[in-house]
Amino acid sequence: MKQSHRLSIFLASAAFGVCIPAADGFIMPSTHQSTSRSPITTPSPLPRTRPHATSPNTRPSHLFATENLTLQLTKPLGLILEEDDSGSGVVVTAVNEGGSAYESPSASQLVGSKISSVSGSDVSSASFDDVMSAIIEADSPLEVVFVVNTEAAASAPPVEEERYKIGIEVKITVQQPESNKPDIILTAKVGDNLRKTLLSNGDIELYRGLKKKLGNCGGGGQCGFCAVELVDEEGVWGERSEYEENKIGKKEGERCQLACLNNIAGPAVLRTL
Repeated sequence: MKQSHRLSIFLASAAFGVCIPAADGFIMPSTHQSTSRSPITTPSPLPRTRPHATSPNTRPSHLFATENLTLQLTKPLGLILEEDDSGSGVVVTAVNEGGSAYESPSASQLVGSKISSVSGSDVSSASFDDVMSAIIEADSPLEVVFVVNTEAAASAPPVEEERYKIGIEVKITVQQPESNKPDIILTAKVGDNLRKTLLSNGDIELYRGLKKKLGNCGGGGQCGFCAVELVDEEGVWGERSEYEENKIGKKEGERCQLACLNNIAGPAVLRTL
């Protein structure tokens, strides 16, 4: 089964959107990315065109014209990744709001591209888990090299303008039914890490119970204890990643997401678990 992950990854911190939970992995995405391109003169294997790609070309992917696109990105990256069809390397399936990749002028070219290297480490043939580890362990900002299908990129539609720009203040309503506490309304900024925002308010009990208080991973995306339920939002938060689903478990519901791996994307009503 293919694996996908929200790098805000992710990996918060990882990861994934990618959000990466390094100690400083939740820095607000920088709007300054340096880009460089170097044409690839020999055919390079790429994943098959995805359903959401707009290129009508049905030729085998290794016959497409490609080039390297190098971006300097801060965490969270805002990339959703999926294992390549070949089982070697990962491809970008979406670019989410709230990440530095979304703010890049090259954002529209990234969907369907394959990650070639992360901060100098060749990951073109690495497994999904190894690519995620490379992103998590890399210092922010990190250099990511994408192998872009130039024919598909030329016909790709521009990335939609986000409804809530980075830095805009929005209201987050937090419900705590299990703690018998009244709802709390927070003012937070789009792009801020959700876990850090919730923990900054002493009246919000994100980690309820001794097990969660003592056993949480500190925002590394590993324990699953910071899961919250998205009760209501305006369709800008996006679906949770497969990585989050595996950590949280299906019993909690599809709208439960890990606070550490998500940046605030707009106003919302959340419920602690």
